[in-house]
Amino acid sequence: MGDGSGGEQGHGHGHGHGHGHGVSAEADRRYLTGALVLIVGFMAVEVVIGFIAQSLALISDAGHMLTDAIAIVFALVAMRIAQRPPQGGFTYGLKRAEIISAQINGITLLLLSAYFVYEGIGRLITPPEVEGAYVVFTGLTGIAVNVAATWMLSRANRSSLNVEGAFQHILNDLYAFVATTIAGLVIWLTGWGRADAIAALVVAALMLKAGWGLVRDSGRVFMEAAPAGMNPAEIGKKTAELEHVVEVHDLHIWEVTSGYAALSAHILVMPGADCHAVRVAAERLVHDQYGIGHTTLQVDHATPELLTIGQGDAHCADPHGPTHRRDTPAAPHPKRR
Repeated sequence: MGDGSGGEQGHGHGHGHGHGHGVSAEADRRYLTGALVLIVGFMAVEVVIGFIAQSLALISDAGHMLTDAIAIVFALVAMRIAQRPPQGGFTYGLKRAEIISAQINGITLLLLSAYFVYEGIGRLITPPEVEGAYVVFTGLTGIAVNVAATWMLSRANRSSLNVEGAFQHILNDLYAFVATTIAGLVIWLTGWGRADAIAALVVAALMLKAGWGLVRDSGRVFMEAAPAGMNPAEIGKKTAELEHVVEVHDLHIWEVTSGYAALSAHILVMPGADCHAVRVAAERLVHDQYGIGHTTLQVDHATPELLTIGQGDAHCADPHGPTHRRDTPAAPHPKRR
């Protein structure tokens, strides 16, 4: 281990922990369960009224509410699974079960949006007879139910993609009920049946936007990309500018699950520098400035050849990613006698 005593080659391996992703899972489950009860109860009523009124907008809302219920069930199951401790080959535990849930929610929104676009276009061409009064009163009731459900989920931890997926489902359903109610009012007052199809298309567009966002964000986690808004090149540059640091390479930043960023890197320091002190400084930098609480850092003393040539041979046999060095070359280390 590098201890600052001046050896030519030292090794320092550090693990910084303090993930900062703990939330009140029990409170989240209560909010999700309350929203689920509201949605399932109203959905059953809406299906019946939708068929009686011959309203695609109401039926699409009911279909969306079904996916809301499924999304919340997935979220509840995923939360339970994600709380299991690491064991066997699952060294991070099963935290990514929440990301799987978020991706399923996103995909169902995309599939539903495609279906309702197809049906909505068909009804624009050949509009059916729609009972506007049924649509208006059902829509108003749906708005009240979804406002309550949205409020419940807004109080849960939305930094979790899992909870955010369920929230987006219900929020889009609220927008859908607003559009449906307006369409029902237009039909009731003017008899213009195509308003129902237009409302369904508006709902489909909202589903498409929310679904794509969930698939994109969960896909970033699965592909082990750096968290959105976090620039690995900037972090590498700032780390390389720490005192005594010569080079930073093999820098990896990824998300284990929502709000749980992790970082690993290989840091080379000047011969004679304290590897432990540099590791602590690097951990403090990424924690305080970027909120990364889980780090695995390997800190070694740089070879004299690397210091002399500046760009010397690669320290690692199989380096990954760019190499970060100070803007100005490090001073050569004098040869030892």
